Amino acid sequence: MRYLSKYLVIIALLLSASSQAQCAMCRAALETSDAGIKPEAVNDGIVYLMIFPYLLVGLVGFAVYRMRRKVRQKASQAAGN
Repeated sequence: MRYLSKYLVIIALLLSASSQAQCAMCRAALETSDAGIKPEAVNDGIVYLMIFPYLLVGLVGFAVYRMRRKVRQKASQAAGN
């Protein structure tokens, strides 16, 4: 069972690496020749917008890390006294 979950995770990562990250509306806008939008610019915009959720998760994780570190320091100081 443990090996099966590892294989499924590896397969999911490999399959997602080859997929393209575009929504249906972006794809439709790019396929029309009248739009005049370069696909690279749309993909760069998608990546730019995806930075913020990862940044927020990282900041929350850092805040939790600092909070837990302060609690551990207070506990070790209380145990030492």
